[in-house]
Amino acid sequence: MAKDELDILRTARAPEPDPTARDRALAAALTSFDEKFATAPQGSADTRRQSFGTQKIWSRLMDRKFLSTPVIASLLALPVAGYATYYLMNDGPFALPQDTAVQETGGGLLGLNDEKAGEDNRSLAFEPAPASPREEAEIALDSTMSAPPVGTLQTLGGGTRDLRGGANALAKKRYAAPPSPSVVAPPDAMPVPAEDRDRLEAFDTNPVRSALENPVSTFSIDVDTASYAFTRATLKNGALPQADTVRVEEMINYFNYDWTGPQNAETPFNSTVTVMPTPWNDHTKLMHVAIKGYDVAPAAEPKSNLVFLIDTSGSMNAPDKLPLLKSAFRLLVERMDGDDTISIVTYAGSAGTVLEPTKGSEKAKILGALDRLGAGGSTAGEAGLREAYRLAQESFVEGGVNRVMLATDGDFNVGQSSDEDLKRLIEDKRRSGVFLSVFGFGRGNYNDQMMQTIAQNGNGTAAYIDTLAEAEKTLVQEASSTLFSIAKDVKIQVEFNPDAVAEYRLIGYETRALKREDFNNDRVDAGDIGSGHAVTAIYEITPKGSPAQMIDDLRYGEAKADNDAGIAHADEYAFVKIRYKLPDEDVSKLIETPVTAANEVAGFGAAGDDQRFSVAVAAFGQKLRDADQTADFGYDRILEIATAARGADPFGYRAEFLQLVRLASALDASKR
Repeated sequence: MAKDELDILRTARAPEPDPTARDRALAAALTSFDEKFATAPQGSADTRRQSFGTQKIWSRLMDRKFLSTPVIASLLALPVAGYATYYLMNDGPFALPQDTAVQETGGGLLGLNDEKAGEDNRSLAFEPAPASPREEAEIALDSTMSAPPVGTLQTLGGGTRDLRGGANALAKKRYAAPPSPSVVAPPDAMPVPAEDRDRLEAFDTNPVRSALENPVSTFSIDVDTASYAFTRATLKNGALPQADTVRVEEMINYFNYDWTGPQNAETPFNSTVTVMPTPWNDHTKLMHVAIKGYDVAPAAEPKSNLVFLIDTSGSMNAPDKLPLLKSAFRLLVERMDGDDTISIVTYAGSAGTVLEPTKGSEKAKILGALDRLGAGGSTAGEAGLREAYRLAQESFVEGGVNRVMLATDGDFNVGQSSDEDLKRLIEDKRRSGVFLSVFGFGRGNYNDQMMQTIAQNGNGTAAYIDTLAEAEKTLVQEASSTLFSIAKDVKIQVEFNPDAVAEYRLIGYETRALKREDFNNDRVDAGDIGSGHAVTAIYEITPKGSPAQMIDDLRYGEAKADNDAGIAHADEYAFVKIRYKLPDEDVSKLIETPVTAANEVAGFGAAGDDQRFSVAVAAFGQKLRDADQTADFGYDRILEIATAARGADPFGYRAEFLQLVRLASALDASKR
């Protein structure tokens, strides 16, 4: 029978409490307590009785929502009262000092937090009553929020109540209970963002130029791809890239295009020019210049003498740095021929040779040296470079590939660290026939400016490796174009016909601009092209008489210069000249291509897939740089063009580009 009665009581709904009766009962209990212990030492110099503070705390607790249910109130009242009475009797008043915070949730009292409490302080903690599923969800949601300011009461709804002043002034000793770790994370458990010391090369986007006043555009070829990989990594980390990390030409040239190549190595590349409508401006046209390098057959590839110059400084101690670097270079070692030579130099505090020149047939020895590398120390960049060049010169291969391959996060903080000093060192060694390529790893310490200096002056390439897939693309799939140069000091010069073109602007290549006179100066360094490499440059041109013209005609424009070429070649848009040197020669050769109406297609859709896809990439790069020309050209249009022109995509790089466009669109929309 007793069991049945207990079951009935267990399932019965408790009657709603009478607030008035509750207050009366509480007052009577406190009065009785005070009468019993009136003569006991109060532990306070204040004239008010301890019951004052007790009543104040108790009233606040009973008024809270978590004690509104009678059953819960009944279960918690006795243990709470017992704990409070014990501490009040033995150690003094239960006070809320100025720097103490009380935290509550709908599930119960979590604690009294005082960061400044002394060693003699005691803590009070107890388990809250079981919460309903909904309350548990609410508490979990609250747990993601930071702790409220000291001296405030945080409620489940997000509001706060000030608990400072009043009875707090009576406190002599302070008590603190640590907050529940499920609700408030301790300060030392919060992740501390790594210091961002990335160094970027700031540059302005190419302006619109008048073909009448400045008819000639000159720049160095660029086959680097670092910017695309860096931009991809930034977007996948949930952020839009900084404008100065986006070099549009490197984004365009990241992809392989099926341009028409030359027939033999004597003429190392061929150019194809296409004029088409501009998708983002109905009143302009695009002049698309595509260059394809001669593709050396694997059997004819020259021997390689490679020196891995590896940064093992303390800043490389991260999963996306030295461990990824070692995995990446393992891929390259595996594809090397037995007659190739590999050396390894590290720099961290002081430079050291880890592996003397070793034949590619001894792969186990080479891979073992890689595996033993560890990170630590500062970065002795100058000493490392000099040692790497020494080993490269020691094993120099006549007519072969002699290259230092620098792998780093970009930190050169010991030794010859300025970009100008590095430039002079690299230029001097380049003349000996040893080229330098650089591969960037990681974030937070990335020196993009230094990498550009090295790549542009070492007759090498700059790549950024953020994943093992990117390493496989750069060092395996495209190893020929990365390692085997077919032409060096490649320059492009375009002269526009002012009778046909009012204005023009070069899309990208801002950091590769050359003076007009540099084009014919063989002492001026420029980029190199590797075996089978494709290079693309795009100009946006404004035809004469177009309403898109941005620059006003000169008032005294009758002094139009005696442009005999413009009169004699009225059907030409422009004249493209390419100057280059063969790898073992010091005198340049010249390729010339006139651009006429024969190079023009009827509509944008009539251009080839590769032309249209490269234009989509160019639009995306300009969009990320917030260029005026593409301000009103939406990501949806970029996605539409790229999707339609995706074409063959055996490795999925173009599909990944589509994903990046969607991601950038979402991130861009989120900041509005």
